[in-house]
Amino acid sequence: MSAAVRKICVVTGTRAEYGLLNPLLKELEQAPEFQMQLIATGMHLSPEFGLTYREIEEDGFSIDKKVETLLSSDTPAGIAKSVGLGVIGFADAFSELKPDLLVATGDRYEMLAAVQAALFAKIPIAHIGGGDTTEGAFDEAIRHSITKMSQLHFVTNAEADRRVRQLGEDPFHIYNVGSLGIDRILSLPGMSRTELEKSLPFRFLERNLLITFHPVTLDAEGSGEQFRELAAALHSLGPDVGLIFTKPNADPQGREIIRLLDGFAACHPNAAVFPSLGQPRYFSLIAQADAVVGNSSSGIYEVPSFHKPTVDIGDRQKGRLFASSVIHCAAKRQEIEKAVRAAFTKDCSDAVNPYGMGGSAQKIVRALRSVPDYRRLLKKHFYQAGCAEIRHGESGLSRVGENNGNS
Repeated sequence: MSAAVRKICVVTGTRAEYGLLNPLLKELEQAPEFQMQLIATGMHLSPEFGLTYREIEEDGFSIDKKVETLLSSDTPAGIAKSVGLGVIGFADAFSELKPDLLVATGDRYEMLAAVQAALFAKIPIAHIGGGDTTEGAFDEAIRHSITKMSQLHFVTNAEADRRVRQLGEDPFHIYNVGSLGIDRILSLPGMSRTELEKSLPFRFLERNLLITFHPVTLDAEGSGEQFRELAAALHSLGPDVGLIFTKPNADPQGREIIRLLDGFAACHPNAAVFPSLGQPRYFSLIAQADAVVGNSSSGIYEVPSFHKPTVDIGDRQKGRLFASSVIHCAAKRQEIEKAVRAAFTKDCSDAVNPYGMGGSAQKIVRALRSVPDYRRLLKKHFYQAGCAEIRHGESGLSRVGENNGNS
């Protein structure tokens, strides 16, 4: 291998995260100056969550390492132990793969384990999705922690750009690239309603909802109690509304939601539950559904690009940028039902996605090419907010202005 070829290691731990990364993985594979390495971890390796690493392989990607992190427990103690197990596994993987750069996405605890191991191994880190705020989940603290351990920052919007600078990161290494999810939407052919019905044990009804409800890790009210409110609201809509559920993430109280969800579906012939739909079917279902309901970031990042309404429940996504197509409501049955009925008549044709128009993967790869030596980034200086712009202005660089125009 040529000495000029640099090894870029990408970690993925969930089905949704892999879907976002897919366009970037393709760009990295096609770049002759990079050797892409891929690590699958977390829910990808769990039969309970559909063994979704198989979807990665079916797409033609080779998985270099599989790092087990999930335990049978989803209690706070179990999650903390999973992080510890992940740190050990990633330490071994990085020791063997010896990447020049780690690409970490988002804010999940599996990613926190990977980044901790990379920090101690002196592997520079590029973080995708930093600077957002989500006040209803401990993901907020994980996301900001990963930002401080990273050297390159690929944010999705101008507000996130400002927050990462506020954390003291060098503006010259903050790139506003928009959301990779939009790249994925643009790259996938849509499936018709007939094709979806043939591939799924589900028949569309007069109206249909696509629903994902994840645990709320910081709320005083339990995730199970909030899901019961959602279930009551969906029941009140009647049997003529089709309900398509995707199962929640492996977070604290996730298994309680799965148990309640399976029980609800068993009593409602208009409901179907899937551990994983895969990105082609998931995005096609968004296009066919009357609304997307729940508390997933997908309802914020991707659904507006389909000009479909999102009913965002509770505080899990509180703090993010929202399109005009998003309807917020409390996790109370009457509020949820009211919001869903409003979504049925909401015109979203003029909705603008605040996370960009696509091209994020190309922007990330272009930025990775522009950095001559990743290891020189390891020693970081804390940049006071407001001072870094002056520094770059005096040196004749225009990085801050360029970044704000990328989305």
